[in-house]
Amino acid sequence: MVNVAFLGLVSFFTDVATEMVYPVIPLYLMAVLGATPGLVGVIEGIAESVASLLKVFSGYIADRFQQKKGLAFAGYATGIIYKLVLIFAASWGGVLAARVVDRVGKGIRTAPRDVLVSESTDASSIGKAFGLHKALDMAGSALGILATFFLVSRMHGVENYKGLFAISIIPGVLGLFMFLFIKQTKTTPPPAAREPFWRQARRIDSQLKLYLVVVFIFTLGNSSNAFMLIRAKSAGFDDTSVILLYFLFSVVASVLAMPLGHLSDKIGRKKLLVAGYVTFAVCYTGFALSANRATMIGTFVLYGVYTALIAGIERAYVAEISPPDLKGTMLGLQATVAGIALLPASVIAGLLWDGYGPAVPFLFGASLSALAAVILLLFMRPRPVPVA
Repeated sequence: MVNVAFLGLVSFFTDVATEMVYPVIPLYLMAVLGATPGLVGVIEGIAESVASLLKVFSGYIADRFQQKKGLAFAGYATGIIYKLVLIFAASWGGVLAARVVDRVGKGIRTAPRDVLVSESTDASSIGKAFGLHKALDMAGSALGILATFFLVSRMHGVENYKGLFAISIIPGVLGLFMFLFIKQTKTTPPPAAREPFWRQARRIDSQLKLYLVVVFIFTLGNSSNAFMLIRAKSAGFDDTSVILLYFLFSVVASVLAMPLGHLSDKIGRKKLLVAGYVTFAVCYTGFALSANRATMIGTFVLYGVYTALIAGIERAYVAEISPPDLKGTMLGLQATVAGIALLPASVIAGLLWDGYGPAVPFLFGASLSALAAVILLLFMRPRPVPVA
């Protein structure tokens, strides 16, 4: 678990840097650059989807050449470039370019990092390992959001936003420093002549194919978190209060991620994945129908529960049912499927918001999440729980 802990610290510091910036991006776009919710949706959707194909390619390269640590480092290093582009952005187009750079980095690092996590523990503890990683990841998010809260409460004007972007580079550099302590994990020697990954679909487990379909359906209704923040703003919360709500969500996810991941090792992934999608449906219904501040606060707490139920456990599930020599490719493919769905998801949400009001995109997402839960409940076979 030592390797997992250092990988978690990489994500911890990187997420401090990321979440110092992310919660203010929609506020910055709308308050300073005059963007609409629809335009925010387009920006977020393009940023996610342009980079999504890199995730499966990065996973394939990690499997083929076994350079998991180097690929992960390169992906995290891109976060520094993202902040620099953001500092010099003078329009929504510049912000879009910065977000694409950021997501390209995520596309490069996600699969090789997840393979490093899965290969740093035994089969009976893989849920716990991903839970620990996610817990540190979300703890970094919480700290970054808290730092942003104190900085934004004292900010006035565009230059102060840019100052915040500059300060966020520091924890990003600390995250890269953690790579000095991470060891390259065991490798699976690739065959001398290996087929391209797109010709190996026949080797994908039927249950993994089903889960990839579920991921696409669910993600089509899971628009960018930016819409949660805009929704809270429209419900009467000021900028600093919106940031505190996002902090609350991150704290809940961080506290619950590891125990829920460990629980999935004991009782299986299916029950918790179904519970996660049901929780999301309830959560998005809450965002749609929230009539007061207390309900909105409760909904952000529930969103943290959903994140802890899904984020680490789904990666553990994909890792354990993938062929050993295709683990990076399959983890990348899962991330790519989700990324492809994010463009229409965010664009649809933005258009529904602009055309029919803030409740409709959340009700749309809740419906698709409920459908995903039903498919898993009816067609996903419970897997034997590994014996420690």
